[in-house]
Amino acid sequence: MPALAASRVLLLVGDAISSGKSCVFSRVTLRYRRYGRVSSENSKSLTLKSLGFKSEVPRSDGNEKNKLSKGISTIEVPRNREKKVIPREANAVKKKERVDVSALAPFAAQSFSELGLPPLLVERLGKAGYNVPTDVQAAAIPTILKDHDVVIQSYTGSGKTLAYVLPILSEIGPFREDDEHRSKMGVQAVVLAPSRELGMQIVREVEKILGPEDKRLVQQLVGGANKSRQEEGLKKNKPVIVVGTPGRVAEISASGKLHTHNCQYLVLDEVDELLAFNFREDMHRILEHVGRRSGAGQSVANSPKARRAERQTIMVSATIPFSVIRAARSWGYEPLLVQAKSVVPIENIPAPTPIKPSEVPTDSTSGGATTQGQGQVQSLPPSLTHYYSVTRLQHKVDALRRCVHALDAKCVIVFMNHTKQLKDTVFKLEARGMKAAELHGDLSKLARSTILKKLRKGDVRVLLTNELSARGLDIPECDLVVNLELPTDSTHYAHRAGRTGRLGRRGTVVSICEESEVFVMKKMQKQLGIVMESCEFAEGKLSVNGD
Repeated sequence: MPALAASRVLLLVGDAISSGKSCVFSRVTLRYRRYGRVSSENSKSLTLKSLGFKSEVPRSDGNEKNKLSKGISTIEVPRNREKKVIPREANAVKKKERVDVSALAPFAAQSFSELGLPPLLVERLGKAGYNVPTDVQAAAIPTILKDHDVVIQSYTGSGKTLAYVLPILSEIGPFREDDEHRSKMGVQAVVLAPSRELGMQIVREVEKILGPEDKRLVQQLVGGANKSRQEEGLKKNKPVIVVGTPGRVAEISASGKLHTHNCQYLVLDEVDELLAFNFREDMHRILEHVGRRSGAGQSVANSPKARRAERQTIMVSATIPFSVIRAARSWGYEPLLVQAKSVVPIENIPAPTPIKPSEVPTDSTSGGATTQGQGQVQSLPPSLTHYYSVTRLQHKVDALRRCVHALDAKCVIVFMNHTKQLKDTVFKLEARGMKAAELHGDLSKLARSTILKKLRKGDVRVLLTNELSARGLDIPECDLVVNLELPTDSTHYAHRAGRTGRLGRRGTVVSICEESEVFVMKKMQKQLGIVMESCEFAEGKLSVNGD
């Protein structure tokens, strides 16, 4: 019987090999067992190797077509998942490292040199007028320099742009002392913004640090501008940083004119806006291409960037709803939430508890509003004063005019919800002798730039705009924000309010509402955890109403 079994094994193996099937050892074993047991000594010697073959199970190599011709399964675990499978011991070391980052971040740094930036970059910052880092910069810069994926949250005007621009420039800009990185070509960082205004603001900030001699290293790719000129700039200037809107970046990338596979950094500024449905298709393409290197070497397989699929993801916003937390967990590798004087793992943030529509939180930290409420408070500049004034719908424009005069505001940004009503409101203000202008997405890039220059110079006193521009306007001179039409929620209120009181300046926010809308103001006041007083404008003065 053993001799008969051995002969059947040889026949089965021979048939399998001649027919091109290489992975049939389990079938051989199954049929062998049907003919009875043999001694352990015989079973050990009865292997493919003992029969004169090089390997018991040939290793699969080559493309899918070659594998199929050899009878090898092409269903494999994706490589990017393999990179994130880390031994338990390595994972424990990683968690310990994150705690160290939180504990050692110099939250009270008095100079940029304390944050680990190159001396040449610190010198350039001094020439640009930046000497002392803000709280969020002191927390974010060393964390990003340690190769962590991060979500940066801080109120508008707190210096979030420099918080991620400076560590990026220290690694890929002209400020490194080693020639190897300085001579590295190709786009190394992609910064996305939801609006043209914000994109151009980021470009100006980077150019200010780079200086006239190196400003060609940053390239804007925003919608509404000439695409051919942008593509020509990519070819001619060979920038290392690209700043743009998702639609234009995805468009040029799809045309083959923008190569981002070797990027080290992907920055999503105002990430909560980039999660909107209208950006979904473009964001999907960008996330799949930026930093997705093919054929990465195995020598860096244990580095954080290799496990993160070769790119460092940085997300930025003044407000962090839980949708951003979910996105960070999906797009980043063990991301950290960086706030002023705080660095914590994203995984430690719990999901909000669902609240019934009839339930209204009694304060900013109650129930399921814990995460959102705390985020909203941190999203507002600390030096703002908030008011609301009740009037009839037909009297709102007149109330706006009296508000501007009562507060003697020199630079005013007024928010409305509908673009069609902007022109009519501008006409009414100018008819009463107040210099006003409108800003919206239908204007050309030149027209928008001209209006903003007039506002900064004082040639325009009141700028009327819609919700889109709330994310990109950086006008430090703005001393008053007016909601002529109420924002849809507390998050949008925070972004509108952040257009004033920037970088420590004082600012005022006034919401002009109807009697039926007062409950909305009360609700936002509770959700934001702020004091919002009722007021009137009479005889050229603001008077606060008593309770």
